[in-house]
Amino acid sequence: MKIALINENSQAAKNALIEKTLRKVVEPMGHEVVNYGMYAADDAAQLTYVQNGILACILLESGAADYVITGCGTGEGAMLACNSFPGVLCGHIESPLDAYLFSQVNDGNCVAIPFAENFGWGGELNLEYIFEKLFCAPGGGGYPPERVVPEQRNKKILDGVKKVTHRSLVDILPELDRDLAKGAVSGEHFQEYFFKDCKDAAIAEAVKALLA
Repeated sequence: MKIALINENSQAAKNALIEKTLRKVVEPMGHEVVNYGMYAADDAAQLTYVQNGILACILLESGAADYVITGCGTGEGAMLACNSFPGVLCGHIESPLDAYLFSQVNDGNCVAIPFAENFGWGGELNLEYIFEKLFCAPGGGGYPPERVVPEQRNKKILDGVKKVTHRSLVDILPELDRDLAKGAVSGEHFQEYFFKDCKDAAIAEAVKALLA
């Protein structure tokens, strides 16, 4: 699994810590981490949590990433922004229990973590345990056992609803505020990572038009 990390401007200073913790947990599991930044608070490309949502959608819908780890100060804004876009099912995760239940019950592909709220002594340990429980088993396994069948059925229903209620990303990108959308894909290493891993030619062309 290719896991993308995205940080917005208010929590960019924690990027290195988050990346280190994520790699520590998931690389021994055989997963790959791709860090899309922000890498530091003074990066030239400043991401807002709304742009996190745009970028998460581009990565997931194009196949450039299989999972997105993101967040903001409270995690709420990033979660709302991510869920505004097609192909993104984002959970708000504060604890290892949240992580496990979101993975097993909701089988999403993105999490938004509060990187400021209650992030004090031991914050990196909570992150480590969150990542462990998020990826300790294939998603969608269900919990508890007697609820597995209805939970899996409801996930399929939700996926069907999202296909109806969301338009294609290729149609959405040109209609977004150009500076907002272009800013989401202007990170230092975005083009290096994205175009190498993108599996959707139409989305690649839409992103190229945005960057032009």
